[in-house]
Amino acid sequence: MAAASVLLGERLSDPADLGGGRSRVLRCRTAAGGTVVVKSYRATPDGARSFAAEEAGLAFTGAAGVGPRLLAADPAAALIVMTDLGDAPSLADALLGESPAAAESAVLSWARACGRLAAATAGREDELARLTRGAPRPRLAEMLREGCDVLAERAAAAGVAVPAGLDADLAGLASVIGPCPHRVFSPGDLCPDNNLLTAEGFRFLDYEAAGFHCAFLDAAYVRMPFSTCWCVFRLPGELAAAAEAIYRSEVAGVHPGLAADEVWQRGVRLAMAAWTADMTDWLLDSALAADRPMDDVRPSPTARQLLRYRWQTLAEALDGAGEMPVLSELMRRLLAATEGWDVPGLPGYPAFRPAR
Repeated sequence: MAAASVLLGERLSDPADLGGGRSRVLRCRTAAGGTVVVKSYRATPDGARSFAAEEAGLAFTGAAGVGPRLLAADPAAALIVMTDLGDAPSLADALLGESPAAAESAVLSWARACGRLAAATAGREDELARLTRGAPRPRLAEMLREGCDVLAERAAAAGVAVPAGLDADLAGLASVIGPCPHRVFSPGDLCPDNNLLTAEGFRFLDYEAAGFHCAFLDAAYVRMPFSTCWCVFRLPGELAAAAEAIYRSEVAGVHPGLAADEVWQRGVRLAMAAWTADMTDWLLDSALAADRPMDDVRPSPTARQLLRYRWQTLAEALDGAGEMPVLSELMRRLLAATEGWDVPGLPGYPAFRPAR
């Protein structure tokens, strides 16, 4: 807080801890009586990437009013000061609440906000690159590649015999992890708690993985839903389809090729596969050791529930399209090997469950 006061040129006080995982986030009061948010990052290579992505992402979107505005940044201290958007509810609050109508409206508004952000920033990749000033690239692509690279190793750790030909199936995921003709800007982590539903609409938080990447990676967030989040339950099928159609309509306005069903559907399935490999890498070791909720405070699935749901939905999607049969077979083998977990299937979001 003292460093942020010097950086901002104004004394800050009364820090309130807003949490954080890879970073520390404080809400502080200014001498004028307002508030700002101060964020610091770990002194690690990953912390440096997170700082660089967030600083550039906030500066890049600052004039668009889609998130906080960057007020000051200190690369040496890995410290950022940004505007405070207040305490509005998030999409997660709506989904974990009691109103189906409010949750449905929030999901559709969130999908539209994601698509409009992608469309509004189209063609500006060079501008964002200038803002990064040669800083380390965001970790998203690296993370997804690693998830694919170690998938066979993780499966073997679960006692699963890896079917021959898996590498060939996984090689096809390069079209969504690496260079892609349908690139869009995203804050990087579109989880339902990384936003605020303000009077002006959704505002996005957490730009630690901000950057341009393949549109299908964000589209899969809508379909799966929420590829990397703790707040994952089932969405009603019609609502999920409507949200995906809204996002697709927005991004197809700047990437017309996405209007073709054969392009869109295959791309989203590939992205689902990449995210599922990543989640398997992230959760499997701990799930094998013990089962526990993804969040200790709010309603959430257990890690075992979530993994089995991801494996099942990916296998069904690939089987339905007749694609990547070896990867689909691996998902089936993982499901068979973990039947002994004896966990219930993933229920719907609380907002859509029948009233008791």
